[in-house]
Amino acid sequence: MALVKYNNNSISAVTSAASIPSGAMTLIKTLTASSSSTLSFVDGSSDVVLDSTYPIYKFVWFNCHPATSNAQFSFNMSTDSGSNYNVAKTSTFIQADHSEAGSGGLSYDSDDDLAQGTGFQHISDAIGNDNDSNANGSLLLFNPSSTTFVKHFISRGNGMYNGNYQSDCLAAGYGNTTSAVDAIRFQMTSGNIDAGTIKLYGIKDS
Repeated sequence: MALVKYNNNSISAVTSAASIPSGAMTLIKTLTASSSSTLSFVDGSSDVVLDSTYPIYKFVWFNCHPATSNAQFSFNMSTDSGSNYNVAKTSTFIQADHSEAGSGGLSYDSDDDLAQGTGFQHISDAIGNDNDSNANGSLLLFNPSSTTFVKHFISRGNGMYNGNYQSDCLAAGYGNTTSAVDAIRFQMTSGNIDAGTIKLYGIKDS
């Protein structure tokens, strides 16, 4: 996000609020789950913008609580306005975890990566459905409207699993398509998203 600094002299010279830059990150859409099987952002639908307007899109999710214990938060891409979420992806998945009892470690999880897989990419570890368990994080999607390059993504997720473990997860990879990606869907690997919010932002290139 762009940071703009002003002094007293520059503020006194402002004749219109419109002349003050609003920053580089713009909120596009907020979706809130309530026992929802999926949450989808489709370009051109319900005021969603996911096209060449921005070179980078950022999804931020918080307080995402699964209805089913040990479900993982996940996402997929579409090139046909959400008719199919099946873009082939190649990715890596790394996690660091630490329990309330003091045990933990760092691992590369091959069960959570994809090698030209068309399924949903995991972006969290297994989340408990205890009342206080949830997942939070962000997903960056780069240049989804490109018809030249593959579609890179980076996700950082944080959550509680098994009732007392902190899990910090990094998933990164690319959707192996030169078609424009125009829709993103989020869901749990099993059961509904009992509660939670996802915000979509567009990030300018300058």
